[in-house]
Amino acid sequence: MLDYAGLKAVAAVARTGSFEKAAKALNVTPSAISQRVKQLEDRLGVVLVVRGSPCTATEKGEWLCRHVEQVEMLEGGLFEHLPSLGPAAGVGGQVTVHIATNADSLGTWFLTAAAAFTRQTGHLLNIAVDDQDHTAEWLKGGRVLAAVTGLEKPVTGCRRVFLGSLRYHATASPDFVASHFPHGVTEAGLARAPALTFNQKDRLQSLWMRQALQRDVAFPTHWLPSTQGFVEAALLGMGWGMNPVALVKDHLAAGRLVELLPGVTVDIPLYWQVNRMAADQLRALTQAVTTAARADLQA
Repeated sequence: MLDYAGLKAVAAVARTGSFEKAAKALNVTPSAISQRVKQLEDRLGVVLVVRGSPCTATEKGEWLCRHVEQVEMLEGGLFEHLPSLGPAAGVGGQVTVHIATNADSLGTWFLTAAAAFTRQTGHLLNIAVDDQDHTAEWLKGGRVLAAVTGLEKPVTGCRRVFLGSLRYHATASPDFVASHFPHGVTEAGLARAPALTFNQKDRLQSLWMRQALQRDVAFPTHWLPSTQGFVEAALLGMGWGMNPVALVKDHLAAGRLVELLPGVTVDIPLYWQVNRMAADQLRALTQAVTTAARADLQA
């Protein structure tokens, strides 16, 4: 029999980042939280919570936290039909669902889906952000129940839905293009013109250059981990960057930004992968995500 008092204590510590905040969330003392976590760790023979500021769950702790989320979602459905069970079961607080997405989806279409889901269910969301080529690792490690990912192959134990492709344009300000590419975009010009790169995982610039020039080019870059910052930096003439069409179409139409090579775009396929054990409980989220994606992404 699972120790759900201990499991909920671990989940609360991981969610809030401290034993004190977890105690307030569960309406018990910090000592009780500490004892429950320690007893469960002793029983399992593994560390579930890394003590620190903030406290974090270990990989095995993350798996238990996701299990607690699934149980709480199931309980929520049961209490809707049998509300008298709620107080007797000692239910406290709302369900927090852990999911992951890439920054550009979050900055364009994904919040529409998130808002629709939270309005419909009343659940809370903990949204992790990573590159679309790496969000699948969050699923594999048990840190989230669902993710927007660039991985076509289904993660083991997950269901996969194709969402569409996020289209990117290589854009810069007219003055930047006139200064760095006076005779058109060339390999030599790209080797000198500063680009904008989100982080070390960002490969969009290289993908675009391979598509445009059929070769790789070493290029200087600013490091700027912000979707909206990319657009602002391009408008200010800091560099050229790969921007989602939804964020730059108005600027392109108004002439505030121009494409380096008109018509040469990069489409990144995106998939929604959800833990199979939680798929039924997250059906509303999957529906919201697919609806929002198909309204904004390339088919």
